[in-house]
Amino acid sequence: MHELSLCSAIADSVRDHARGRPVQTINLRIGHLRQVVPDTLRFCWSMQSDDSELADSELAIDHVPAVVHCSTCGASTTLEHPIPVCGTCGSGEVVMVSGEEFLITSIDLVPEQVAGA
Repeated sequence: MHELSLCSAIADSVRDHARGRPVQTINLRIGHLRQVVPDTLRFCWSMQSDDSELADSELAIDHVPAVVHCSTCGASTTLEHPIPVCGTCGSGEVVMVSGEEFLITSIDLVPEQVAGA
C-alpha cells in the first residue's frame, strides 16, 4: 500500500507550506498511470493526519486521464490501459501528454475569522 507513504510525503509538504496555519483542503492532480487508488489514499490520509494539525483537512483529487499524442498520424488518444499506443492508427510512436502527474496543486487554508474563532 504505497498510498500511506504518499500521504506521509503530502503531509510533510503541506506542513512546510502552511507554516502552522490550519488547512482545510489539499488539492491534488493524480494521473491515471500513477496507479493510486483514491479511496485508499483518502483512508491513508485519515490515518496520517489523525491526531495532528492536519486532522480536519481533506484531500480533493482531480483525476487526470492518460493521453498520448501520435507522432505518426497526429491523433491524441485517451488510454484505457497502460499500453502506450495510438488508438487511431495503432502506432507505438507516441508521446505521453498527461497521465503521469502526482501534484499538490494548491492548499486551501481555513479562513482567518473561522480559525481565530
